[in-house]
Amino acid sequence: MPSPVILLVVAMMSSVMSMAVFGSLLRAAIPGLPRWIGANAVIAAVLVLLVRQAPAPAQLTIVVASALLGAAALMMLQGCREFFGLRPARSFEYVLYGALLLGIVYWGYLSPNANARIALLSAFLAYVRVVIGWIALRLRPPGRPKYCYQFMAGAALLGAAVHASRSVACVVGWEHQASFLEPTPLNIVFLGLGILAMPCLSIGAVMLAHDRMAERMERLANVDGLTGALVRRAFLVQAEALLQEARNAKLRLSIAILDLDKFKAINDVHGHAGGDQVLAHFAATVSSGLRQGDIFGRLGGEEFAVLSLSTGQADTVRLIDQLRVHVAASRLTIPSGEVAYTFSAGVDEYHEGDTLANMMGRADAALYAAKAMGRNCVVGTLLSAGQRVEDTQGESTTEQTNDPA
Repeated sequence: MPSPVILLVVAMMSSVMSMAVFGSLLRAAIPGLPRWIGANAVIAAVLVLLVRQAPAPAQLTIVVASALLGAAALMMLQGCREFFGLRPARSFEYVLYGALLLGIVYWGYLSPNANARIALLSAFLAYVRVVIGWIALRLRPPGRPKYCYQFMAGAALLGAAVHASRSVACVVGWEHQASFLEPTPLNIVFLGLGILAMPCLSIGAVMLAHDRMAERMERLANVDGLTGALVRRAFLVQAEALLQEARNAKLRLSIAILDLDKFKAINDVHGHAGGDQVLAHFAATVSSGLRQGDIFGRLGGEEFAVLSLSTGQADTVRLIDQLRVHVAASRLTIPSGEVAYTFSAGVDEYHEGDTLANMMGRADAALYAAKAMGRNCVVGTLLSAGQRVEDTQGESTTEQTNDPA
């Protein structure tokens, strides 16, 4: 059976290795990571102190070590909250930690009682790990892989179970320590499981950090940095997926292609920096007016597209026209002056046998019709029952929702 001192050495080495791995990720500026590094540094320092004075450390050393282990656990919890975009600190947790310190000082120094001190510290550590596990399970970002968040939650809850069991064992008298780190079978089991849970928690944190970096890379690859809309490639990939869903479930699907009117003139008057501000303002305005589930992408230059599942052409025309009215009524103030701008749009709806290219071709034809009709209008491709604009036609269509500007 391994001695408690050997287990402490293993735990110390685990903390040092965790610090090294976390340190390699510092340049990625992952939220909460510095707190995790600080927590592992505190744990490593505590373990070094205990190992140096083993097998009989001074009572004051035990009190200080217990207090620092509680502080390290609180730092981990705050780092976890920071990673998920939450406020790190909670006032009541500082109150809990204050109560923990009082109990540690009383039962560790003033009226020594190892069982009471261990039960109190273990209960606090169990609380911290339960909260970490709950956060990892509940706050996984939408669309991110489940595995690393489930691993983190599992590691935290495993540690919580170990600490809670030890606290109960001390309270009911199953574990009784006459001296510090007494090598009883139950004590060895609890130490071993607790030490096993520590690197698992660190591995989970590293997995979350790598997922955050992967998310950033995916965003850089899929989202246009200026407008926040999907880049053309990413839009087409998601559009094909929605088209397949519409085919399989026999749902309606509509696409709108939007193009800013006379955008070259805006660039000529206000410069390309001003034009970029107009594009960003336009994208923000459109995005805020779309419904959940709609896909918004930038096809190139000043041309954008919106894809709406479970939506017919008439409803999409109304939605895009509402956005058109809102954009036309807005004024954007930039350093070179005030800018008023409009956009035109063409809308088409999926019919059985269509490809995405067919739909985009007809919507583009409707967009050209809108431009020919004076701009600042929305045109749909439906003429009447059974009639539709073909991909190669650029004629004007009905479904116009307003008089041209």
